[in-house]
Amino acid sequence: MNMKKNLVIVCAAFMTLPCLLFAQGQKVVADKIIAQVGDRIILKSDIDNAIADYKRQDMESQLPPNPECSFLQGQLIQKTLVIQAEKDSLVVEDDELEALLDNRIRFFINQYGSQDMLEQIAGRTVYEIKEDLRQPFKEKTLAEKMQNKILENVKITPNEVKEYFEKIPKDSLFFYESEVEVSQIVMYPKANKDVEDFVTAQLLDMKRQVESGQKKFDALAKLYSDDPGSKDNGGQYSVNRNDKSWDPAFLSAAFKLKEGQISPVIKSKFGLHIIQMVSRAGDDAVVRHILKIPPVTDAEVKIGLAKIDSIRTQIVNGVISFPAAVNKFSDDENSKFSGGFFLSRDGSTYVTIDQLDKDAVVALKNLKPGDISTPQTYSDERGRKAVRILFLKTRSEPHRENLKDDYNKVAQRALELKKNMVLEKWFKEHIPNYYINIDKNYESCEGITEWLNVAKATSSK
Repeated sequence: MNMKKNLVIVCAAFMTLPCLLFAQGQKVVADKIIAQVGDRIILKSDIDNAIADYKRQDMESQLPPNPECSFLQGQLIQKTLVIQAEKDSLVVEDDELEALLDNRIRFFINQYGSQDMLEQIAGRTVYEIKEDLRQPFKEKTLAEKMQNKILENVKITPNEVKEYFEKIPKDSLFFYESEVEVSQIVMYPKANKDVEDFVTAQLLDMKRQVESGQKKFDALAKLYSDDPGSKDNGGQYSVNRNDKSWDPAFLSAAFKLKEGQISPVIKSKFGLHIIQMVSRAGDDAVVRHILKIPPVTDAEVKIGLAKIDSIRTQIVNGVISFPAAVNKFSDDENSKFSGGFFLSRDGSTYVTIDQLDKDAVVALKNLKPGDISTPQTYSDERGRKAVRILFLKTRSEPHRENLKDDYNKVAQRALELKKNMVLEKWFKEHIPNYYINIDKNYESCEGITEWLNVAKATSSK
């Protein structure tokens, strides 16, 4: 069995779950069992639906080579892990499973715009969708728990990292562009009361227009909302009462509303809003909102610059460390809980220049590692005026991969390889313990030789 890509394959097996949303609503005229592990069967429709789902989501380019074979191997792996998890008395608690299912339903609702649209596309109620997903999600979670148990003690030593690195052909070493580690402290100047009162009056007038039937809420949102994330969708969001990622004031105001009702003007960390309740089912709701960000004058910006400059002085003089200042003073929720660091797409603190905003690039141009920038003004992704200081922790020059500069990256790859080898060994040892049967049409599949050998040995007994 080729387990070198095992972790990827296991993940691919887990990614087939969304296809159930549509597959359940489409009755399969004729189906076929193509494999069996213990008492767990794998249907041809399981594989076909997984492939179809990739195509439906315009992800065909991301399909693995020989997708039928890859997904079959992924299913064989998952079924084996589930059976062993049950033997080892691993369990998925009811609360854990419910939370996973609720999150997935919210994901689907966000993806399709509303609960009504989701139910229309799926041809089933949210409750029915949730019940359809219950067993697959339970198996997925059990498989993950079993895999984590197998790998929980797998560590990597510096000598193993070195040995791994030395085996990489020199012409195959990664080439890295210049990367930086940058942390920031951000402060948002507050608009004065007169400006807030003016914006409040604008929102109240919009509310009056909707309630009198003169205008539609979604039309006004498209024209006037300052929220780029929902403006083009008529200000619409799907929200859950227990989702901590939403502003508490926004959620509280939303869930006080009846369907069709519009809130008074409420203030959140993003600005001023009016909210309309579109539909609600328990703790889940679809809402629309119009966000207005009160403009900040030059006078408030100057006050903000002076304040953040005083914080910079404290850091430079050793009164407070930069990370402590981030935690105490920064208004940026996106970076505050990562120590103020910009994060790459994979969650690393190492980012390339093209991942930074243009104002940050300009500020870093003449900084050396360990330097703190002078205060600067900029506009965030929502268009809000802000002031900040930047701390340049490290800067790397473009280079070919080496252990001195890239040890952590090399170590992570070495660890993944070691985990794959441990998994391969585990499967080779445990596969003979299970009844295996695989359809002859899949005997040419690369990667399941070991499974086939066990299947043939089982059938000959």
